[in-house]
Amino acid sequence: MVGESSDQITAPLISRPEKEYEHYSSPESSSSQVNEEPGENSPIKQVALTVPTTDDPTLPVLTFRMWFLGTLSCVLLSFLNQFFWYRTEPLSITAISAQIAVVPLGQLMAAKITDRVFFRGTRWEFTLNPGPFNVKEHVLITIFANSGAGTVYAIHVVTAVKVFYKQHISFFVSLIVVITTQVLGFGWAGIYRRYLVEPAAMWWPANLVQVSLFRALHEKDERPKGGVTRTQFFIIAFICSFAYYIFPGYLFQMLTSLSWICWIFPKSVIAQQLGSGLKGLGIGAIGLDWSTISSYLGSPLASPWFATANVAVGFFFVMYVVTPLSYWLNIYEAKTFPIFSDDLFTSSGQIYNISSIIDLNFHLDAAAYQREGPLHLSTFFAMTYGVGFAALSATVMHVLLFHGREIWEQSKSSFNQKKMDIHTKLMSKYRQVPEWWFWCILVANVALTIFACEYYKEQLQLPWWGVILACVIAIFFTLPIGIITAITNQSPGLNIITEYIIGYIYPGYPVANMCFKVYGYISMTQAITFLQDFKLGHYMKIPPRMMFMAQVVGTLIAGFVYLGTAWWLMETIPDICDKSSDSVWTCPGDHVFYDASVIWGLIGPRKIFGDQGTYGMVNWFFLGGAIAPLLVWLATKAFPNQEWIRLINMPVLIGACGQMPPATAVNYTTWIIVGFLSGYVVYRYRPDLWQRHNYVLSGALDAGLAFMGVLLYMCLGLENISIDWWGNDLDGCPYASCPTAKGILFESCPVIS
Repeated sequence: MVGESSDQITAPLISRPEKEYEHYSSPESSSSQVNEEPGENSPIKQVALTVPTTDDPTLPVLTFRMWFLGTLSCVLLSFLNQFFWYRTEPLSITAISAQIAVVPLGQLMAAKITDRVFFRGTRWEFTLNPGPFNVKEHVLITIFANSGAGTVYAIHVVTAVKVFYKQHISFFVSLIVVITTQVLGFGWAGIYRRYLVEPAAMWWPANLVQVSLFRALHEKDERPKGGVTRTQFFIIAFICSFAYYIFPGYLFQMLTSLSWICWIFPKSVIAQQLGSGLKGLGIGAIGLDWSTISSYLGSPLASPWFATANVAVGFFFVMYVVTPLSYWLNIYEAKTFPIFSDDLFTSSGQIYNISSIIDLNFHLDAAAYQREGPLHLSTFFAMTYGVGFAALSATVMHVLLFHGREIWEQSKSSFNQKKMDIHTKLMSKYRQVPEWWFWCILVANVALTIFACEYYKEQLQLPWWGVILACVIAIFFTLPIGIITAITNQSPGLNIITEYIIGYIYPGYPVANMCFKVYGYISMTQAITFLQDFKLGHYMKIPPRMMFMAQVVGTLIAGFVYLGTAWWLMETIPDICDKSSDSVWTCPGDHVFYDASVIWGLIGPRKIFGDQGTYGMVNWFFLGGAIAPLLVWLATKAFPNQEWIRLINMPVLIGACGQMPPATAVNYTTWIIVGFLSGYVVYRYRPDLWQRHNYVLSGALDAGLAFMGVLLYMCLGLENISIDWWGNDLDGCPYASCPTAKGILFESCPVIS
């Protein structure tokens, strides 16, 4: 979540006095712990309170347990995240789930696996069980799991070409795109790690959450009086989540979105536009399904109230003020289209036939586009692009105004810093990863990408110079974005900029646009992810070469599993990504990605947002986004004693609806409610309970839902066994997607006279 306040995240876990933690070494090796100087610590207060300043270099790291549990975590998370990504309510399972779940497994393996030493006395001597399950093994397992967390962005390209454009792309070419985009970021990460990992000034606040969780999981966990241990709580919550998901996942799917206003007004288009949680504004709609709550914005239990409140304000303003006014004032003929839709329309309100404007060479047919007429967007879809423009300029202005001096001073210190902090001193004792390793990966990836784009040009469309330009953009932005993220925990999104650039330079080629965006934007994002993982290893004193090995192997495994899972689903599920069917496999995220490829790639931004387009006024959002943080900054100067003004984070507030579509109103309303209960009510009034169980509950809910979801699909979904009753009507709002303009004919909608 952008704009998280690291103070609020870590405070409940770090407010107690510092002490030595028994779990950082086994009793036999406690004397091997290293601390450079008594009392020496990081100059960053949050880091000093959270990260231990001791290291035990004798702890075994590359163990059989690490490889087994790390590979298992990576494969499971990769499979589950891709499996759930195509569903109407996708579930993103974070590495925190694996971070928590592997603890009892690691301890079980340490207790049960033989400690026999094989090939004793030879250079190949090894044992499957070198002793107690330790924190360094745990960190590397989590790094593996991080590789399978989230989604692989390049899969969107494969889905768009195969499913939506119905063009040919081979598995081999798809694999090249997936692997190169995932691994290319290693090059940028290796070049900049000395500036973004080693200096204390680059402290990466997001990592403090995981460091705190590692300490909580490995310190001695005594059962409180009348309570349960963290492990017991995880098991109980996991079983409850597992058992409950059979209802929203199969027996009573309406729990995904209870849109009760639609039940009261079953024939009213306007009432259903207002009340539908999936296709409208979602007034009063609520979802009693964890996948509804966490599918797009992540777990609300991991979001501090500061960030949740900014998202809530931004969501309510855009969803319930700007969008209704734009629609009912009929701006851009808004009433001709649904109020909330990510479809593309003709001027008469019909679904645009994209295939009719594509020629035999998979390129825009200008004459056909002239006949079909200009492309139109729903009010909210057009609004989301405006919000994206505003969020980008707001991020730049906010960082300059509120963090400009801090970034300048701390970035100078990262380049000129001579004195190493305690953590860099401790890490200097380990063998470092040679920089030429990263350069080899970078050169090999760029060469392979250029080869693929030239040799398979009919499938990928991107010329060789496009690859070079994308790499130039990525390497240029990695350092400044890395500094911003490492200091402020804000990471500006650059996908719109990459789409804009290639859309103007090379219009008419949708796959080229998608590939350029992936290589220019995602390789940079991957580099930031790798650097953040490097810093996590830096804090937890993981030998750098072992970190590098885990990251490379995990990324490669995840790439194969993600693509294999996606390919399997696309080949076996009939009518996958068809929103008109009753299937749960509607691919909402891929629909938006496909629409973006049409807007920015096939037709081009000039014909949509430029001088030849309908939505040129949307570009004014850039200016509005730049002005908004300035107003907040001026308010802080005018009223310096009003601390609440500083909590207004315009990039977060303006970009609150950045996930919509594919996210829907019910995703946001339920996420905000749960975030309020966790981040404000429990955090404020029961901080002990929040500290002990909040993250554990989040991981258990994710894991229980995931395993039941896969079980339902394997047992019932593959056999097409379903229950047909009103409780499985996902939304119960059939008219929510209808237009309200007079005389517009739309499938299954009443004609308003």
